[in-house]
Amino acid sequence: MAFDRGLEERLLEHLQDRQDLVVKRMFGGLCFLLSKHMCCGIIGDKLMARIGPENYEKCLSEPYAKEMDFTGKPIKSMVYVLSDGFESDDDLASWVNICITYVDSLPPKQPKLPKKSKYINKMHK
Repeated sequence: MAFDRGLEERLLEHLQDRQDLVVKRMFGGLCFLLSKHMCCGIIGDKLMARIGPENYEKCLSEPYAKEMDFTGKPIKSMVYVLSDGFESDDDLASWVNICITYVDSLPPKQPKLPKKSKYINKMHK
């Protein structure tokens, strides 16, 4: 799936000072992770904003914000923002700052443990 390259550049500019930024292709679009937590992303020409459950109702009341129903039912900590909702740099900064504030409040991600081997040594039984 294609995504808005102009929005990608704008988000990179906004997040350029973050040493913990990782950008990955996910969900058929592009995701911006901070400290290994998904912060925001781009699906087509929409901004995918991780705003947190406590901001959900307030953010949904904003013009151009829509439920993120990627899985078929709303995700109560994320919204889609239509392109008219982040047309200005100030509007985009406002959305991204909500995302950053929420993600920065999350506990650090724990390192993933290696998966247990499915191989069982029969000699040790």
